Amino acid sequence: MQEEQTQAILNEIAGLRAALERLAGPPPAKNDWNAAECFVWVPARQHLQPVPRPNRVDLSLIRGVDHVRDILADNTLRFARGLPANNVLLWGARGMGKSSLVKAVHAATARDTGTPLKLVEVHREDIATLPALMEILKSAPMPVIVFCDDLSFDHDDTSYKSLKAALDGGVEGRPDNVILYATSNRRHLLPRDMMENEQSTAINPSEAVEEKVSLSDRFGLWLGFYKCSQSDYLEMIDSYADYFGLVGDRGEIHAEALEWATTRGSRSGRVAWQFIQDLAGRLGKPLTK
Repeated sequence: MQEEQTQAILNEIAGLRAALERLAGPPPAKNDWNAAECFVWVPARQHLQPVPRPNRVDLSLIRGVDHVRDILADNTLRFARGLPANNVLLWGARGMGKSSLVKAVHAATARDTGTPLKLVEVHREDIATLPALMEILKSAPMPVIVFCDDLSFDHDDTSYKSLKAALDGGVEGRPDNVILYATSNRRHLLPRDMMENEQSTAINPSEAVEEKVSLSDRFGLWLGFYKCSQSDYLEMIDSYADYFGLVGDRGEIHAEALEWATTRGSRSGRVAWQFIQDLAGRLGKPLTK
């Protein structure tokens, strides 16, 4: 009888242990820095998910943004070499290559310097977990770029405070081996009507907006991207066509590209790339190099 009671208690303990393990979720995954050049942050598992084949283009294909390209490349080069560098906010027109430029500059810098420079992408909805990510990255044996694409904040969204803490570093300071790059369509990361509403309802309007507007100020570099001219757009088309060997009458290609942009209602690097995909498909040529 005593043995049966003991076994019953052991079974109950085993059941409780299994239930607690289920509630706790899977254990933190082991992060392997040698698995890839680029990673995606998975906060639920405290894991850096390797990206074996990053979606990026060669730096030489990014046209029409030469000035900001050179500034970002120089900042990234200094960071890779262990020299002082700034956090960067790339803001402006849609489709002008902000995120493509970050990924291309990262690849070019790692290749040209031979530095094991890593890129870790943080999804917009995971911004609140940045402190946990920083705790992992500060022990990384190489420089790391933390990248957040299409960053913006809406009304009542307080996750921007985690970003401010990551940019400032709190008491410890931002780890020397970590830098933050973010892209946004908004220079101040907040919609104008939200800022105006904060001003109109606050006892001290300037202080109400100060905390949120100052978020952008914590990026040492602001790089602006503007809508491209027709000549810049056609230069992008020519660059892609030459790079991928898309042979055809250049005048006809230009005419088709301009018509394509007219139907889309805009000219940008994204629109140029979409046209090139269409052109390559019609020519029966894969976009590989």
